[in-house]
Amino acid sequence: MKIWVNGELRAADEARVSVLDHGLTVGDGIFETVRTADGRPFALTRHLDRLARSARGLGLPEPDLDEVRRACDAVIEANPAPLGRMRITYTGGISPLGSDRGTDGPGLVVALGEVKRRPDTTAVVTVPWTRNERGALVGLKTTSYAENVVALARAHEQGASEALFANTVGELCEGTGSNVFVVLDGKLYTPPLASGCLAGITRALAVEWTGAQEAALPFDVLERAEEIFLTSTLRDVQAVHRVDGRELPDGPGPVTAKAMRVFDERAGNDLDP
Repeated sequence: MKIWVNGELRAADEARVSVLDHGLTVGDGIFETVRTADGRPFALTRHLDRLARSARGLGLPEPDLDEVRRACDAVIEANPAPLGRMRITYTGGISPLGSDRGTDGPGLVVALGEVKRRPDTTAVVTVPWTRNERGALVGLKTTSYAENVVALARAHEQGASEALFANTVGELCEGTGSNVFVVLDGKLYTPPLASGCLAGITRALAVEWTGAQEAALPFDVLERAEEIFLTSTLRDVQAVHRVDGRELPDGPGPVTAKAMRVFDERAGNDLDP
C-alpha cells in the first residue's frame, strides 16, 4: 500500500505523522471516505466540498482542494482495487500538547484500501447514548469518533453492523457512520439536518433521486416503520432486516428495492453527481 502523507507518496511502513499532530492528541481533524470502483472515485466533488465546510466549521485553514485531488489521483493509481475505501484525513498539524493549535500548518493524509461489496440487508441496534443536535461539531465530519467506536462495538456484540442514535430531544438522528430512512404508510422519510445528523453525501443523493421527505421523527418510529434502510458511502442504499429484537422482511421491501435500483442506475450514469 502507498499512502500520501503531507505532500508525497510513501510506503505504508514509512507513512508516519508526528506524535504531536493535533489530530492524534486531541482529535482536531476532519476526514472524508470516498468509494472508488476500478480506479474511479464516486462523488469526489461533493466530498471535497464537505471537507472544506468541515474545515471552516472546525476553524482549520481552508484545504487546498487541488492538492487533495492530486493526492487522491496518486493514491488511486498506486493502489489499484476493484472496490476501494479512500480515506482523506486533514488535521490541525503539529501542535503543543493541549487544545491550542500550533503554527506549522495542517496535515494531509490520503490512503486507500480494498473492500468487499456490502450485503443487501443488515441488522441494526439502538443505543442509549444521544447525539447533541446543538453541539459545536454538529454537521462536521471530524476525527473525534470515539462515541461511534463505542456504539459500533455494542452493535457488533449484538450481531449487528450499525448502531442508531436518537438526539437529545428523543428524535431519530443517525447511525455511527450512516444516515437512516424509514417508510411510513408507503412514504419515505429521513431525519432533517436539524436533528443533528451528518449531511451524508449518499443521503443527499438518495433524497434527490427518490423524493424522500425530511421530517422530525420520534425515535420509536423504528418500532413501527414498514421498511428501514441505511445510506453511506460504502453501503450506498442498504436494507435493514432487524432492529434490536424486531424482525423485518429478509429482503428489501418495495420502497427500499426501488431506492436501491434508482441509486445504482443514477450513480452508474454519473460518477461525480
